[in-house]
Amino acid sequence: MPTIIPVRFTYAARDLWFDPAGTGAQEGDHVICATERGQEFGLATGDAREVTPEELEETIGHAQLRDVIRIATDEDLDRAEELERRGEESMPAFRRHVAASGLDMKPVGVEYLFDGDKAVCYFAAEERVDFRQLVRDLAREFHVRIDMRQIGVREEAAIVGGYGHCGQELCCRRFAMGFDPVSIRMAKEQDLPLNSTKISGACGRLMCCLRYEFEAYRDFKGRAPKRNAVIDTPLGKGKIIEYDTPKEQIVLRLESGKQIRVALADMTASEAAHKKSEELGCPCRPDTVTREVLDRLESPDVQMALAELDRKMGVAAEPQVDAADLFVDTRRKRRRASSGTPAGEKGRDAAAPSAAGADEASTRRRRKRRPGDGGAGNAAAPAEAATGAQPGTRRRRHHQAAEGADAAARAQAQGASAAGAQPAKRTRRPGDKGGQAAAGAAPRGMKPSRRKRAAQGQAGGEQAQGGQRPAPKHMQAGEDAPKPRRRRRRGGRGRGGAGSEGGAE
Repeated sequence: MPTIIPVRFTYAARDLWFDPAGTGAQEGDHVICATERGQEFGLATGDAREVTPEELEETIGHAQLRDVIRIATDEDLDRAEELERRGEESMPAFRRHVAASGLDMKPVGVEYLFDGDKAVCYFAAEERVDFRQLVRDLAREFHVRIDMRQIGVREEAAIVGGYGHCGQELCCRRFAMGFDPVSIRMAKEQDLPLNSTKISGACGRLMCCLRYEFEAYRDFKGRAPKRNAVIDTPLGKGKIIEYDTPKEQIVLRLESGKQIRVALADMTASEAAHKKSEELGCPCRPDTVTREVLDRLESPDVQMALAELDRKMGVAAEPQVDAADLFVDTRRKRRRASSGTPAGEKGRDAAAPSAAGADEASTRRRRKRRPGDGGAGNAAAPAEAATGAQPGTRRRRHHQAAEGADAAARAQAQGASAAGAQPAKRTRRPGDKGGQAAAGAAPRGMKPSRRKRAAQGQAGGEQAQGGQRPAPKHMQAGEDAPKPRRRRRRGGRGRGGAGSEGGAE
């Protein structure tokens, strides 16, 4: 059996096989090989191995299996670097001569063979190009023999390099593999959008990676039910709306609108599916999802639906819920007082600080600082003195007025009780301003309206005259009744202008 070793070259589309010829070359060694064009510098991508004659003929055809001359030495590595540098320096001259000749071609690269007496110029073109004059100009420029090599756009992308849509380096640049055919059917089989900008690579052709998972997608779809097929489940009918090929799962939409994911291996085929496959001579496809499969799903919606189904079928009784579990005791626990205090006093002592703190907090919330009061305590000082409030407690005016009215009512009630009469029950109504109307006292800083003052004056005069209503001041003085004051109208400019004109006439 022949022994081969794969070797990669810079401007070759795939690895080439050579005979190690007892050199002991291994994977990762740089080697000097004999090719049809002469000696070339390459990299061994694998160890030496034996192949069958059939495999060798299938790979290289009728070509001769050439030998590896030697493993590259330090001098060979230095020479390879120098030849690569000369190739990069020759590219501007190559582009200049192509532009001067007016040929429809795109220069890609210049390669100097290892022996140094030949240069290969690579170019890309859509059609055949007559480059005989160009060869003469390049030979006169480089002083070596010139070999022109036309390549395709895929080979151009592999030589130049770049990055694809995935963010990785181009596969043709990294793997150095052959260019197998790629068709649009591969994109359709993988449910990819048929948009040329999304499924095309840097070379403008279909991406090579479409071929990688094509077999997996075709195998999965050959075993799975067709899209939009109806599947029987314990929760009703389900419709296939999506495939998850990498995980081999199927997405079903139930009659309730919920979606579930089921593995293809967990689905089973019914007797009708087996019978249909025998009649049509096609592979049997599963069409049923059992209850055990749904029980293993970690979906709360599915578990609740299954529990509801069991209750309807009478399989499981409704769970008995204790009423104590539905209610929570929100009463606060009282603090334990020190030993030696009676139980009643404990409650009062514990409640007094909390009530004082609550009053103080509510007072702070109701407090509002107004401009010009000289601070929050200056405006409240007179009110504290009038109501007898403790210093440091600032209340609003209507609260102070209410306290004064309450004090007057309590005094009146005590006087009535001392006389033996029942105290009148004061009823607070909306609009009485905290009982001020019943107490007859106006809050400090608040002046009664004109009507109330007139009514109070009339009531005082009637009481003074024994129930007779006093006469007006102008009647008492003997003067004539004043004429009613004429209200002045304030019209627009047009009305005043019209009146003036009429008077002038």
